[in-house]
Amino acid sequence: MPRFSHDIAYLSLEIGFDAAIPTYSGGLGVLAGDTLKAAADVGLPYVGVTLLYRGGYFSQKIRPDGSQTPEPHPWEPEKILRPMSPRIVVPLDGREVVIKAWRLDIHGYRGHIVPVYYLDSDLEENDEAARTLTNRLYDGGPDHRIRQEAILGIGGRRMLRAIGHDVGIVHMNEGHASFVCVELLSEYFSREREITGRDVPLDAAAVAHVKQKCVFTTHTPVEAGHDRFGIDQVRAIVGDHPLFGRPDLYGENGVLNTTRLAMNFSKFSNAVARRHGEISRDMFPGYPIRSITNGIHAATWACDEMRDLFDEHLPQWRGDNHDLRLAPRIDDDAIWNAHDSAKRRMLTMVKEKTGAELDPSALTITFARRMTDYKRPGLVFADIERLRAIARNVGPLQFIFAGKAHPHDGRGQDIIRSIHRAAGLLGRDVPVVFIEDYGIDIAKHLVAGSDVWLNNPRPPLEASGTSGMKAALNGVPSLSTLDGWWLEGCVEGVTGWAIGDGSPAPARGPALDDFDVAHAEAIYEKIEHEILPLYRRDREGWIRVMKGAIALNGSYFTTQRMVSEYALRAYTA
Repeated sequence: MPRFSHDIAYLSLEIGFDAAIPTYSGGLGVLAGDTLKAAADVGLPYVGVTLLYRGGYFSQKIRPDGSQTPEPHPWEPEKILRPMSPRIVVPLDGREVVIKAWRLDIHGYRGHIVPVYYLDSDLEENDEAARTLTNRLYDGGPDHRIRQEAILGIGGRRMLRAIGHDVGIVHMNEGHASFVCVELLSEYFSREREITGRDVPLDAAAVAHVKQKCVFTTHTPVEAGHDRFGIDQVRAIVGDHPLFGRPDLYGENGVLNTTRLAMNFSKFSNAVARRHGEISRDMFPGYPIRSITNGIHAATWACDEMRDLFDEHLPQWRGDNHDLRLAPRIDDDAIWNAHDSAKRRMLTMVKEKTGAELDPSALTITFARRMTDYKRPGLVFADIERLRAIARNVGPLQFIFAGKAHPHDGRGQDIIRSIHRAAGLLGRDVPVVFIEDYGIDIAKHLVAGSDVWLNNPRPPLEASGTSGMKAALNGVPSLSTLDGWWLEGCVEGVTGWAIGDGSPAPARGPALDDFDVAHAEAIYEKIEHEILPLYRRDREGWIRVMKGAIALNGSYFTTQRMVSEYALRAYTA
């Protein structure tokens, strides 16, 4: 591992460490939290920056008809975080907005500490509009988003300087953080003015100076997912800057593209899986976008039972996650009993949350992630009678669903209602439950206690995905379309099972409908002829797959490996 003499600032609009700190909406934030935990474990001099979000994201309530109702999710940072004394200002809408920070320390496996700063505009010095800027995650329109991203990028850099961090590298986690490039350019102009006594232009030297400090990670596999703001809109909010006169650097003429801005000022840009790298290079020709596949923080996501097993049989696994490749050495009965205990705990949680009493002996298939159209949450219900027949003829199975739809995603909310309708139609023949308000705590139960982890996004729209990695770590194999990380992690019948052959989905129309039907049929075929018979009739064979998931997936798809790649490939580039 390289040694770094300066701090590495990791800027992310959301970071998820713990359910008690609801400053995340889903996978992006949880990945950011896992990244910082891994940096603490391996001793990298990271410092994290995000926004405080006193109002959180939202709590999800599900009505009897399956309708989602978003409710506020307030929390009290004063009980968890430590206030910092420095104040900085960020120019927004022609006035100065005062920002303070709150600190959380992440303690690594060997005692290294990574500080994380939460930026807060809810101060008496600010007017009412400014006080609400950092209140909610992903709340409001484009103007509000620009203000939040400016606080993260410009304010984050200024806060780290005020606190005294000597930052040598800035890692932008998504384009949300790209306004840090504006601040780094401003620092360069000020320094050169002090040295030369005159203003310097935004030339190749200025770009190179910033570029040597920056690293950028994109998580978005579709063009529409990259933030775009009118440059006049940006000027009105952030103020004028030499950068905003250079469309070749900020994006395209008249429109600031946060991804292009970040890549133009980064020495290393990467996607989050191999296929995502291919998609990103096609989307942004001319940019050398590499791939560093995402991971998870193993010590966070291994359930108590599996942690105890790993500690006993693979005692160095926390310091070196690759030791999990030796999982086949663990006794079969020990693996099975650990999973059975985790499954029963999960089913107890399900009963507490929903009132439903599921069968611990039935094959339990779980789908838990954001409820949005491209992930096709309800695909398994394309043929209700086929599911009934499988349960009747092969053996009992049951489904658990969990996940939030964005409050403005009407299609995602319709999907939740459709799952409730399917649950009603299937009744006791194939029990289906939906757990409301999915978050980190519920996820920890599900990834450990499920028997099969279902994931069926339309290829190639899944940049990476990480929930299947968490399941694999706990010996839970995936049944998934070949997209994102699963293209790299799937060894058919060894770590889990594939849905389809990874071919890209048609854009729209009847061909897309046929594509979805074919994938639904593939799910039924795998459950009926491979997965359920193996689970019911061949425990030794099933445990072999569980061990394969841990050894091949759990040992590799970790943030420990991921941050080591960043250190070796990105930060030293």
